[in-house]
Amino acid sequence: MQKTPKTLHFNIITIFPNFFDSIFNHGVLKRALKNQLIDISITNVRDFSKNKYKQIDDTPFGGGPGMVLMPEPLFKAIEQKKTVHSYVTYLSPQGKPLTQAKAKKLASKKEIILICGRYEGIDQRVIDQYVDEEISIGDYILSGGEIAAAVLIEAVSRFIPGVLGNEESKTNETFSQSIGLGFPQYTKPREIDGMEVPAVLLSGNHKKIEEWRQKKALEKTRKVRPDLLKKL
Repeated sequence: MQKTPKTLHFNIITIFPNFFDSIFNHGVLKRALKNQLIDISITNVRDFSKNKYKQIDDTPFGGGPGMVLMPEPLFKAIEQKKTVHSYVTYLSPQGKPLTQAKAKKLASKKEIILICGRYEGIDQRVIDQYVDEEISIGDYILSGGEIAAAVLIEAVSRFIPGVLGNEESKTNETFSQSIGLGFPQYTKPREIDGMEVPAVLLSGNHKKIEEWRQKKALEKTRKVRPDLLKKL
C-alpha cells in the first residue's frame, strides 16, 4: 500500500496578513499547497486586541525608542492555533541561524507556528511562555518577521518528499551542500560573446564533471565563505 504523504502545517501569526497574498502563489510552494504537502494558515494578531482601536503595541517599560508588540493579543492568537503537535518559533535576529540542517530538522515537525515580530520586537513573556525556538535568517535587521517566515517556509518545505518536482534537484542541492557553496552552472548556447562553456561539462564523463564541480565549489567557498570549510 502506498503511504499517504504527510502534510506539514504552517501557522503564521502576524499584524500584516496581506503581506503574504502573492508569495505562496508561485513555484515550489504553490505546487506543495496544491498537492496538500503543506498547509499555510495566517492569523491576524489585531483580531485578538481587546482595544476598540485594535491596538497591539505599546511603548517599552524602561524607556527607549520604538514600540513593542503587547503580550495579550499574542497569547490569544497562539492559544487559538496551538495544538499538542505545534512547534512554536519566533523569527528574531537574536535566534539560532536558519541553516540547511535546521530546515531539514524542522521538516520533521507536524505543525510549526511562526510568530512574526515587528517594531522593537515582542514582549519577552510571550517568548518565555510559548516559544520553543527563536530563529534568525541572517545577521541583519528587517522591519519585521514576515519576510523571514516566507524564507523559512520555503527552506523547510523543500525537504518534504514530493515538494520538489525533480528529485534530481534535491540530489544536486544535497551534493552542493556537502562540498560547500554551489558550483557554476551553464546552459545553451555553448558560446556567447566569446565566452564558452567549460569543455568538461560537454565531455559526458560524469566522474570528471563531479570532480570539476567539487573543485569549483570549494574554490568559491574559500573565497566567499571560508568559515564553512571547517564544517565540511
